[in-house]
Amino acid sequence: MIIKQISIFVENRPGRLAEITDIIAQNGINIRALSIADTTHFGILRIITEHTNQVEEVLKKNDLTVSITSVISVCINDKPGGLSSVLHVLADNDIQIEYMYAFVSDSKKDDAYVVMRIEDDLRAQEILKAHGFYGLEIDE
Repeated sequence: MIIKQISIFVENRPGRLAEITDIIAQNGINIRALSIADTTHFGILRIITEHTNQVEEVLKKNDLTVSITSVISVCINDKPGGLSSVLHVLADNDIQIEYMYAFVSDSKKDDAYVVMRIEDDLRAQEILKAHGFYGLEIDE
């Protein structure tokens, strides 16, 4: 449920995202999920892969600013109310979410995954598991 996320500083210019994803692809690594938050001049690309350390290494070799963060992945039912059920469990336990993004998986047609940055991820993980939720297990 607790997995590693790679955050990459990205200049806001045409083709920069293509360059970064090319570097990752040329190393045979698949991006499982991503999110980008931007401002006028730069953005933060957040990605989930199965090879966090390898991606960090190749991106740094290409002079990119990279950091690794622990996040929580939670499997939810891909139907109305699926996300709400997880958010209520967290809210009822006074757990604040800093940010989140979601993706669907081909392997389970009725499921989606939410990635959340939570300050106390160990406590959140315990509470979510106690309520029957589970997340991705990614080998790094």
